[in-house]
Amino acid sequence: MNLRALQRNVPLLATIVVCLVLYVAAAVKYPAFASLRVFINFFADNSFLGIAALGLTFVILSGGIDLSVGAVVGLVSVFLALAMEKWHWHVAVAVPVALAGGGLFGSLMGLLVHRFALPPFLVTLGGMFFARGLAQLLSLEAQPITRYLSEITDAVKVPLGNAVLPTTAIIFLVVIVGAFVLSKFSRFGRNVYAIGGNEQSATLMGLPVAKIKIGVYALSGFCSALAGVVYCLYTQSGYAKAAEGLELDAIAAVVIGGTLLSGGVGTVAGTVVGVLIFGIIQTAIVFQGTLSSWWTKIVIGVLLLAFILLQKMIQAKKFQAVK
Repeated sequence: MNLRALQRNVPLLATIVVCLVLYVAAAVKYPAFASLRVFINFFADNSFLGIAALGLTFVILSGGIDLSVGAVVGLVSVFLALAMEKWHWHVAVAVPVALAGGGLFGSLMGLLVHRFALPPFLVTLGGMFFARGLAQLLSLEAQPITRYLSEITDAVKVPLGNAVLPTTAIIFLVVIVGAFVLSKFSRFGRNVYAIGGNEQSATLMGLPVAKIKIGVYALSGFCSALAGVVYCLYTQSGYAKAAEGLELDAIAAVVIGGTLLSGGVGTVAGTVVGVLIFGIIQTAIVFQGTLSSWWTKIVIGVLLLAFILLQKMIQAKKFQAVK
């Protein structure tokens, strides 16, 4: 493996090592931790975080950022609750409308970022406030969903020995496969990496920069809306304040997964491992029983700082290699 390839793969390798060390340490301390049921729960309990993080991965790979993902999850959950419970929409109508709305919302933010050369941080921050405010305007109270969703979760599941792969985990796994194929085997994915690596060079090469930049935000909006659907399946409810802070967790998962904030370097697999690290830490704290759930934030904060330092070191080495 040459130096350049090693520098590109070091963050992902570091993420995998951290994930394995945490998992093995927890399994040694708590024997039940290594069960299939607990492993499945890593995907089920973190499905909406993982789906939002996968959409965000493409935005960060392109050199952008999206702070609206958590607010979109909350907005979609409230919309679905009202649509199915009060407006009596069928789930087959409500869900596609929510997904289309998420994609359109992301497209509009991407258009603002590209057309007017606005900072993605500020545009998506405005999008976050807009989506969260609209969600609270629709309803300030949690809305239980008693129609359709329980039937879906009962019907869509896969028995695995003494455990069950639930609907939320199945959707998450399908999105993982789709995101992997999109990033590795599509022209869109290759263009995202090219734009994130050097947008000016990508423009000179004749790549459709405008379409790709708008497309990554549309994809992030769609994935955030899908995460909102999965949140409803997971909680059987909608809440305007749902997923508060999810955008920060998603960014942390992407960065811990080895994606450079400057764009151009990263993998879908790394983001998935980053999400699994969240799940392992949260589950280990539950098994321990005496620690506050805030320890998850503390550990993730330490890991995030460590991986940012690692990225800085890698970028410095690349700069030296170029010189």
